[in-house]
Amino acid sequence: MSDTMIGVIGGSGIYDIDGLDGASWNAVETPWGTPSDQILTGTLDGVKMAFLPRHGRGHVHSPSSVPYRANIDALKRIGVTDVISVSACGSFREKMAPGDFVIVDQFIDRTVAREKSFFGPGCVAHVSVAHPICPRLSAACLDAARAAGVTVHEGGTYLAMEGPQFSTLAESKMYRESWGCDVIGMTNMPEAKLAREAELCYASVAMVTDYDSWHPDHGEVDVTKIIATLLGNAEKGRAMVGKLPSLLGPERAPCPHGCDRALEYAILTAPDKRDPEVLARLDAVAGRIL
Repeated sequence: MSDTMIGVIGGSGIYDIDGLDGASWNAVETPWGTPSDQILTGTLDGVKMAFLPRHGRGHVHSPSSVPYRANIDALKRIGVTDVISVSACGSFREKMAPGDFVIVDQFIDRTVAREKSFFGPGCVAHVSVAHPICPRLSAACLDAARAAGVTVHEGGTYLAMEGPQFSTLAESKMYRESWGCDVIGMTNMPEAKLAREAELCYASVAMVTDYDSWHPDHGEVDVTKIIATLLGNAEKGRAMVGKLPSLLGPERAPCPHGCDRALEYAILTAPDKRDPEVLARLDAVAGRIL
């Protein structure tokens, strides 16, 4: 058993956690640069918590400029065991209405301008992301959302687009009708891939703000309406997060799905061919296996 430390990456509209005991903002330096912001740490119901605003307080990072590698490294470096992504999204399904939450279980990655791995020349590794979400952690998020009184949908495919523009009508229809996606956002990739490389359990809670552009009765995405929905979603999101410590508990057994052992057989570069400088950057992310 080890200590649980829940790391929450807050998306648009969520910039803190309510009710943390001993709360303090702390700067964390990483070999991958500076994270989006300082990290808020403390305890909630006896469970260690960490909160990182993905876009920075004041929303200073666009989806493409978020330092995803630094963010995941920083959370791992301070002892986070379980990462919960909370983010705004558009919906491709009538039943997934603005104000609802979706517990994502799959992704299609359409981002093109982001560094997507901690590994590369000098230390090559390939992890599986066939099932990119931790079922145990997702189940806890589902229960927490229900306990918080949120209308929540179990399972859904998240289309990760580059942005920052919203979809064209043709794209929206393709993602919905041909590709079978359920929600669309700009930030869960490469975040989920990096969490897997860092051997962190990862769950994604998508907070619906709009119907993207496919819906005949809603037309194009209206940012003013999104912001109004975001404010309500943020309150629900904080309420959901507040339920997680009692569900996950202060002690943590090894992940039954192997998320915390994802690198076990992933590194291909022979030990005598590994670049020491690359290995030094991987001290937090892959220290267990290296």
